[in-house]
Amino acid sequence: MPETFDVVVVGGGAVGLATAMALSADPGLRLLVVEAEDRVAAHQTGHNSGVIHSGLYYKPGSAKARNCADGRDRLYRFCQEHGVAHERCGKVVVATHADELPALAELERRGLANGLRGIRRLDAAGLREYEPHVRGVAGLHVPETGIVDYKAVTRAYADVVAAAGGRVELKAALVGCRRDQGGLVLSTTAGEKHCRFLVNCAGLQSDRVARLCGVEPGVHIIPFRGEYYELRPDRWGLVRNLVYPVPDARFPFLGVHFTRMIGGGVEAGPNAVLAFRREGYRMRDISFRDLFELACFPGFWRMAARFWRTGLDEFNRSLSRGLFWRSLRRLVPELRLDDIVPAGSGVRAQAVEPSGKLVDDFRIVRAERMVHVLNAPSPAATASISIGRTIADAAREALGLPRGNGAAA
Repeated sequence: MPETFDVVVVGGGAVGLATAMALSADPGLRLLVVEAEDRVAAHQTGHNSGVIHSGLYYKPGSAKARNCADGRDRLYRFCQEHGVAHERCGKVVVATHADELPALAELERRGLANGLRGIRRLDAAGLREYEPHVRGVAGLHVPETGIVDYKAVTRAYADVVAAAGGRVELKAALVGCRRDQGGLVLSTTAGEKHCRFLVNCAGLQSDRVARLCGVEPGVHIIPFRGEYYELRPDRWGLVRNLVYPVPDARFPFLGVHFTRMIGGGVEAGPNAVLAFRREGYRMRDISFRDLFELACFPGFWRMAARFWRTGLDEFNRSLSRGLFWRSLRRLVPELRLDDIVPAGSGVRAQAVEPSGKLVDDFRIVRAERMVHVLNAPSPAATASISIGRTIADAAREALGLPRGNGAAA
C-alpha cells in the first residue's frame, strides 16, 4: 500500500521547502517533500550567487516586486532567528557610460515605487566613496541588498519542516502520477505515495513534472548556464561589497557583476549561455533527450531568431577568459586578467512561451488537486518564504483548510 499524505511537495529547493515550511504550521497535516537528488538545494538554489535581492529591478505591482519586498524582509528575520549567517551589506549599480543614465533613472524610479529605503543616487565621486576601485559616470547605492548562503537557508527550512513532523525524502524522483478516488497516486523512485494535493516546485524539471501529472504547462524550460570566476585572495580588496552594471532591459538577466560572498571571497559573473543539458553545469554536459526536445520546440527557434547575436556574444565570452575579463573591467578598470580564476556555475530554468517570449515574472498554474510553479526566476530564493506562503494557501484552499498565519516562517 502506498504511504498516505495530505500534501506532497516535489522539489527540495528553496521554494519547495519554503512552501513545506509554511504548511508545517498546520497541526496534524501529513506533509512530504520528495527530492530527486541526495541533498536539498542541489540545483538552482545551491548554485546562485548568494544575493538577498532588494527588489530594485522589478516592475512595480508585479508578482516579482511584491514577493521580493515581502520575502526579503521575512528572509532577514528568518536568518536572524535561526542563526543563518547573512549580512545586509548593500550594493552599487553602475552606469559606465552616459547612454545608460536613462536606464539608471528608471531603476531608481522602480526602487522608490517598490518601497526601497535609503536609495541614494551617486555621481562619479560618490561611487568611489562606496567602491573606491569602481569607475562610472553615475550609480545607485541600494542599502537593502544582502548576502547569504542559500544552501544553509534551505537546510534550515528543512529543519523547521522536520521539527514540525513533516518529512523530506531524498533520492525520490517523481516518475508517474495518476488519479484515484480522493487524491493522487505518485510513483517515485522511493516507492508509491498517495496524497490529496501536489505542489510542483521541480525547477529545471517543472514543465516535465506538470506534463507527467496531465497538465499542459504552456511553456518549455530552457536551461541557461551562468559561469562564474573568482578574484584571487590578494585582490579581494578591489570590491568591498556588491557591484552591478545597469542591466539590459530586454533580458531577465542582470549582467556580469561582483559579489562578496558570505563565506569569504569575491565572485564575478555570471554570463548566460544555453546549456546542452538541463543540469548542464559544464559545456561538455550534454543530454540528447534535452537537445531533441529543444529542437522540437518552436519557441526556441523564435527566441533564437531574435537574440542570436547576443547568444553568440555570450557563448564567445564563455570560451574566452579574456572576453569575460573585459566585461568585468568595465566596472573595475584595475582588474588584471590574472586576477580572476574559474569558479563554479549554475543553471537557470528559464520558461519560454511558444511565441519565443522569455517569461520574466513568476508563472504558477493551478489544476485540480495541484499547483505547478513553472517559472520562479531570480529573486525566487530571496522571495521563497513569501512565495511559499502563497502556494501553501492555495493548497489549504483546495483541502478546505483555513489560510495560514505564517507561524512556521
